Amino acid sequence: MSGPHQPSEPPSGAPDAPDTAAPSRDGVTDLVRWAAFSCFLVPVVLLWYGTSFAGTAGTALGLATVTGACRLLLRRSERVAARPAGEDGAVRAGRRHRAGPPARRGGRHAGENTPVD
Repeated sequence: MSGPHQPSEPPSGAPDAPDTAAPSRDGVTDLVRWAAFSCFLVPVVLLWYGTSFAGTAGTALGLATVTGACRLLLRRSERVAARPAGEDGAVRAGRRHRAGPPARRGGRHAGENTPVD
């Protein structure tokens, strides 16, 4: 039997209980949702005010293209920001920087003051 002053667990629906089942809000996802909504809303408003269907379709296509490009860039920047701190991106596979003068590789090399035909 518990005493009147002993703390008890809050009910499952209490506001103090952390809700682990709720998905976290993603700022990029919210931004893309609003942009997609505007891709729908702007053409509707343009048609309402008498803009031609072709002009409205072009505007909708342009907005959708810009929205898609922005989404790709935002996702890419998130991936870059999420990289571990030790991985600076300066040395990537196939792009290794070497110290010192550039190496000469194959081909005919004339001297410094020798004219080349």
